[in-house]
Amino acid sequence: MAVVKLEIKQRSPLAGGCEFDAVGPYELVEGTAHFAVDPLHHRNAAITDIELGPRDAQGRVCFDADFAMLQPVQPQRGNRRLFFDVCNRGRKTVMQRFNSAPVVTDFTEPLDPGNGFLMSHGYTVVWCGWQADVPPTPGLMGLRAPDAIGPDGPLQGRILCQFQVNEHTPMILLADRQHLPLPAADIYETGAMLQVRDHPNATPEPIAREAWSFVQLDSDPDPYYVQLHAGFEPGRIYQLVYTTRGSRLVGLGFAAVRDIVSFLKYGAAEAGNPCANTLDHAYVFGVSQSGRFLRQMLYHGLVVDEDERLALDGVIPHVAGAMRGEFNLRFGQPSKDVCYVIPELFPFTDTPQTDPVTNHAGALLARLEADGKMPKIMFTNSSAEYWRGDAALIHTDLERMVEAPELESVRRYHFAGTQHGSGLFPLVETREADGIRGQLPFNSVDYTPLLRAALINLDRWVSQGIPAPASCHPRLEEGTAVSPDSLEVTFSALPGVRFPPRTNRAMRLDYGPETAQGRTVLLPAIEGETYPSLVSSIDADGNELAGIRLPDLTVPLATHTGWNLRHADIGNTGLVIGITGGLAGWTLPFPATRADREATGDPRPAIDERYTSRQDYLDRVRAAAQALVEAGYLLAEDVSRVEAGAAERYDAFRLASAS
Repeated sequence: MAVVKLEIKQRSPLAGGCEFDAVGPYELVEGTAHFAVDPLHHRNAAITDIELGPRDAQGRVCFDADFAMLQPVQPQRGNRRLFFDVCNRGRKTVMQRFNSAPVVTDFTEPLDPGNGFLMSHGYTVVWCGWQADVPPTPGLMGLRAPDAIGPDGPLQGRILCQFQVNEHTPMILLADRQHLPLPAADIYETGAMLQVRDHPNATPEPIAREAWSFVQLDSDPDPYYVQLHAGFEPGRIYQLVYTTRGSRLVGLGFAAVRDIVSFLKYGAAEAGNPCANTLDHAYVFGVSQSGRFLRQMLYHGLVVDEDERLALDGVIPHVAGAMRGEFNLRFGQPSKDVCYVIPELFPFTDTPQTDPVTNHAGALLARLEADGKMPKIMFTNSSAEYWRGDAALIHTDLERMVEAPELESVRRYHFAGTQHGSGLFPLVETREADGIRGQLPFNSVDYTPLLRAALINLDRWVSQGIPAPASCHPRLEEGTAVSPDSLEVTFSALPGVRFPPRTNRAMRLDYGPETAQGRTVLLPAIEGETYPSLVSSIDADGNELAGIRLPDLTVPLATHTGWNLRHADIGNTGLVIGITGGLAGWTLPFPATRADREATGDPRPAIDERYTSRQDYLDRVRAAAQALVEAGYLLAEDVSRVEAGAAERYDAFRLASAS
């Protein structure tokens, strides 16, 4: 097997040995996974430059990665399911997304089991580093990949970095968000270029070469920084093209995920497998960056191991929109995001489609279909990826502008009225993780109950053959997929709301003829026509009408969106949050009383005009939640949690007053 050794370094009880219902206590197992893959095996052929990796005596390319696992102390009491969390920039994610654990800022802190959902259901939860440029920060999980070696040694070539800062900054690391940098090969390179724009769809402005320079600090072996002598301005979008030296084999991240799961699922105890004979099915979840990683993994068909076994039975790429990323690119930066710079966006849909502008044709899952080894897949998105301009592309026939057909093994879900990351309550005005502030408080809709239901539905679909609930998202034929610009009048009528002066659209980008081989030889890309951008239609309150609608939207106390303009404190107030970093929405509570509504000129009926009492409101919430349970989009065990959250919001918003 490709996992040659799983080195266990530490075992510790989860939450002090807490018992999780019938499953009992869990332990955290930590160590290092050692891999050796055959660069000539056809199951690895899609990994860019793998043939240029250094080889051991057996002709294999070797690498290692951080490993962690939450396993029942008595594995036989588990549910025989492995749930793999594809780390986001080295960070574990599923405890927040499925167990509603608090957001983590110190990654060395003990894991918080939150509400214990995954543990109570008996899942074995696994993490393994896959990203080769994760810095060696304590608590983060990374992968150590070798560099590609050409005839003349380490590779050298052109690269594009994108930067956006939230305060005046003189110097920036040559990396995406403090990851391992890709140094400038020549500090005086005359052909290097820096350009800036205020909107991703705007024409960039070149910055004179003498206005900026590469910088090598005394403590660094290479030039790791770029300095703009006048300083980088907050909110503006900078793109730097330069020549770098050294290209990590970032595509080995796909092999790491595939092979560690396959080892735990199929490997023998004699090979050092701590899960031997305790697992039947394996599911994988990735959020945002790691969701895009999963879309690319599916596109390349890298879910079948060297022994021709399907490693992943079910896949949930979450809030990935229609994007992939630089996960298999020479000089790739796996952290880099947004559809305005990412190579290889097309194809978007799981079924065959044609781009009427370029005449390119393809399907995201074509390789898997041809292979006959297809996992069950749930593409889940928030409103934010629609407002970014790309999410609707995963279900749109671009030639006829109708809904694209869907494979039987695929579901597409839109979580209506939500932002990229699940919302928090009480309302938050400044995001703790990065200090970003929007024009309005951040979206408060907690969509974690929808993810919990999706996982249970995925398991039933795989293990019992029970079809998952039908796809649910904006649809052109129903009139619920509309241009974002068509909603300006409704949003602009709300007090304190400014509509984006220019909405966002994904672009056709030409990075040269070798893009499909994992090489961008044309930098910066030639920017072509934009793709159509569609979002959900809205009601008179500004709440979305399409997708899976939680009681936050069907029994509302506020307007909830998937977009939020940048605050003046962080610059570029005409641009939505999330061109670099997490996309954001906003929540604007309804007036508490009719008097409040009249005092502010708010067109939305007040809370008191909608509900006769607190109990009336909660009765409606309960009925709406139960309807979601019956439709399969919510678990019965989450109804009480939804009710409790609704009661908390009612008390807070009803007590609010314009006076």
